[in-house]
Amino acid sequence: MATAALSGFSVMSLLSLSYLTWDWMSPNQAENQSAPDSANRLPAAHPPHIIFIMTDDQGFNDIGYHNSDIRTPTLDKLAADGVKLEQYYIQPICTPSRSQLLTGRYQIHTGLQHSIIRPRQPNCLPFDQVTLPQRLQEVGYSTHMVGKWHLGFYKKECLPTRRGFDTYFGSLTGSVNYYTYNSCDGPGLCGFDLHEGETVAWGRGGKYSTHLYTQRVRKILATHDPRGPPLFIYLSFQAVHTPLQCPRRYVHPYRGMANVPRRKYAAMVSAVDEAVRNVTYALRKYGYYQNSVIVFSTDNGGQPLSGGSNWPLRGRKGTYWEGGVRGLGFVHSPLLRRKRRVSTALVHITDWYPTLVGLAGSNASATEGLDGYDVWPAISEGKESPRLEILHNIDPLYNPARAGSLQGGFGIWDTAVQASIRAGDWKLLTGDPGYGDWTPPPVLPSFPGGWWGLERHTQPRKSVWLFNISGDPYERSDVAEQRPDVVKQLLARLAYYNRTAVPVRYPMEDPRAHPDLNGGAWGPWFGDGEEDTWDGVSRRRIKDRKETLKMSRTKSFFRRLNARMMSNRI
Repeated sequence: MATAALSGFSVMSLLSLSYLTWDWMSPNQAENQSAPDSANRLPAAHPPHIIFIMTDDQGFNDIGYHNSDIRTPTLDKLAADGVKLEQYYIQPICTPSRSQLLTGRYQIHTGLQHSIIRPRQPNCLPFDQVTLPQRLQEVGYSTHMVGKWHLGFYKKECLPTRRGFDTYFGSLTGSVNYYTYNSCDGPGLCGFDLHEGETVAWGRGGKYSTHLYTQRVRKILATHDPRGPPLFIYLSFQAVHTPLQCPRRYVHPYRGMANVPRRKYAAMVSAVDEAVRNVTYALRKYGYYQNSVIVFSTDNGGQPLSGGSNWPLRGRKGTYWEGGVRGLGFVHSPLLRRKRRVSTALVHITDWYPTLVGLAGSNASATEGLDGYDVWPAISEGKESPRLEILHNIDPLYNPARAGSLQGGFGIWDTAVQASIRAGDWKLLTGDPGYGDWTPPPVLPSFPGGWWGLERHTQPRKSVWLFNISGDPYERSDVAEQRPDVVKQLLARLAYYNRTAVPVRYPMEDPRAHPDLNGGAWGPWFGDGEEDTWDGVSRRRIKDRKETLKMSRTKSFFRRLNARMMSNRI
């Protein structure tokens, strides 16, 4: 894929640009090139136990080693003794990150490039995708998932136990109450969401989810033989996603924080830190640790309005600024050859698929069409990363930018389309990237949500941004006008990727999914063998898009008017 010709531009002209001096190489080419090193990195007879820990909505500034106000001694210690990934990229929202982790593909290649999978949508991870746990099962791994799924469940074939996990315990939707496991998708659309395998886990509520999920992981470790089949455990915490709920004992150390959401949020992060401590203790106690690899990752940037912080990065969850897509990540393992260091190697969430498959002793190149690279030599040995480019996304359904046009994209790309790409040191954004301010950690007792919204949420008057991320990691100096040569080349890359995209999968919501029609719980509602009847894109979404375009001028006028009025009041 990466070696394909650029429409209207030669690869050699791109390579001649400053900061763009690399050789294009596909994931399969990179893997074959590094095969001699990777073949000797671990004894084939002893594949490692893999523990992948994912947190939800944890911001770049929400860990102790980035911000001393947050108490995470366990995570800090694990990261310090392992390898911190300081150029690690994820997706700006939940579903895309999780789909990329389990498939090793950009979401334009799975049809999940728009928004998230809603609870009532007849949609899930495409069935033609061979998932990471399925590949690990093929080489003898015992696979287990605990926590948040959020990859669809309208059919039984969508459930974790049908997508490669031997066992599953957790919630299928995107957000649940941390104690009752009640999940709502709107007024009157609530249901119970805690599942054991493919059945509803009635009667298991009441325990804080971070503790409940940790307890399950420890049980798996206690009952499995570390000398037997290797383990793959995907621990997908619900924390620190809203609602902001936490036992009081975690809140007390943060009593000095004036901002209430920030205080609760910080307490939830500390609860996760304690949970990770208990998991690593169990790894040592039951004999797994010396042959284990622990990967820690968040799924997207933090949400400042709900206590999170990405400071000093720009933007937040749901945006393609660095605050939305640059994630927390580290690897801790006795098997690392070069420990206790900070890595600036470029790593993307799709890279875990081929990297972990390679650690398991299999050949990731057997899976066609991967967008991820095997980055273990870069992480373990400090070698250069084979990854030199990241397609953050192309979303053709997101509200088009009023200032964008094909002409504005030099006839190469319609800059009204929301898209973003990183190539070498350069990052290009088109369309509407989302909320783009720099939000420091809140210090006031409450966040000035209404006034903040009126003052800050103005529609951008441009549709192309270019940043040198290595020299300007906070995206403060847009150089699109100064470097049209780079802009043209990256627009050509977007056009190339767009030609490889599959149709968007975003169906209309199905009223049959209502929990009241399914015993009061969220779960599959399609019958066995029932065929899909939707064409992939919600007609309502298309209608909403047209109405948005029609009303944009009116909304923009009143937003500016209200902003002026509120400014005078302030």
